[in-house]
Amino acid sequence: MAKKPNNSDTKAPDTATNEDTHVQRQLVVHAQYIKDLSFANPNAPKVLTEDTGQPDVEIGVNVGASMIGNGQFEVLLNLSAKAKADDTALFLVDLTYAGVVSAPNTPEAELNPLIMIEAPRLLFPFARAIISDMTRDGGFMPLNIQPVDFVAVYQHNLARQQEASSSEAH
Repeated sequence: MAKKPNNSDTKAPDTATNEDTHVQRQLVVHAQYIKDLSFANPNAPKVLTEDTGQPDVEIGVNVGASMIGNGQFEVLLNLSAKAKADDTALFLVDLTYAGVVSAPNTPEAELNPLIMIEAPRLLFPFARAIISDMTRDGGFMPLNIQPVDFVAVYQHNLARQQEASSSEAH
């Protein structure tokens, strides 16, 4: 007959500590959509038939959000790209990709960073694919925008807001 192990020395760890009182942060994406989209190919067909060399591409990223009610926010991710070779514009693309998100049970102090960092991070791959498809459909190599550090974008926007408010105070 097998002996039962003696469990008197080993107790299960107490799991009813902070885990029960700590609510997991959650970001819910209710919808995502193209809010505004523009593509310009100002020098076509010339730039498509001549060898223009390696283009210089300038990428812009901006994030905004506004409360739309019921604890939901519309988050706007704006991606822009301007490509030129020498002084000739190849293409201009501007996309505002939006999402309706909510963050139930998130403390007020954590809400702004969650909405302004994590929501754009979730929207970015979809916006990036749209930009890539659009440049390809415009006759160019697909533009694959590198991943964006949305923490740095958030910190930059905060610094700009603080500069604006301090300059208004003087």
